[in-house]
Amino acid sequence: MKRLLMLLTVLLITLAACGKDEDENVLKVASINPPMTEILEIAAPILEEEGIKLEIVSVSDNIQPNNAVDAGEVDANFFGHGLWMEMYNENSDGNLVVVKPIYHATLGLYSKNYDSIEELPEGATIAIPNDPTNRGRSLAFLHEQGVIQLTESAGIYGTVQDIEENPNNYEFQEVDLLMLARMYDDADASVMYPSYAAPLDLLPSRDALLTENPIDEFAISLVAREDNVDSEPIQKLAEAMTSQAVKDFLEENYPESAIPAF
Repeated sequence: MKRLLMLLTVLLITLAACGKDEDENVLKVASINPPMTEILEIAAPILEEEGIKLEIVSVSDNIQPNNAVDAGEVDANFFGHGLWMEMYNENSDGNLVVVKPIYHATLGLYSKNYDSIEELPEGATIAIPNDPTNRGRSLAFLHEQGVIQLTESAGIYGTVQDIEENPNNYEFQEVDLLMLARMYDDADASVMYPSYAAPLDLLPSRDALLTENPIDEFAISLVAREDNVDSEPIQKLAEAMTSQAVKDFLEENYPESAIPAF
């Protein structure tokens, strides 16, 4: 009887240990939409060969992913750029870090009613994001393209108050990032990321009035925490997400809107 009890005890301990190992090999990553989720799906079987199960956690806004990583609800996220992450750290006392830049999302200015920037009438309304980093990026993009002139000190954190020259008297309507696609119908033009333009069947080269040149600081990146960034599963994920398979996928399916950053 004692021998049987000892065998049962050993079996339970072994099963518990196996369960623990299995949990430790599950990597949870929060993401929003393609091509981000598609890249993770390509990485999943690569990780599986390493004994790591990738669980993609879908979220519906651009606040949840950073909150979830910081709270330890997920191990990493893949949805935004480094400057967005830095702003989160500053505002929320977070400890998030960029693991690896993955691709450049080409910002574009799109209009439903006008085919070129020259056709955009004086006083036209242009929709831009209302959060500091994406607003600053949008204004820097329009500055670079000669639509407006920002003050020298504005950099990539400019606001509409930093516009010192606006020769066509454009009005800038600031809206939530996720509302920019809807503003395609309501405004004369809207600054959009590819992930919001694609569902409207819009391509940068074919449909954008203007397109942005890639900026390293704005590359869409894999993000983790300071306490797990150097862990083997996170590093293996970074390797899988910068594999030749991912590069080939982006170049074949998103040649204009998701340019590999590796």
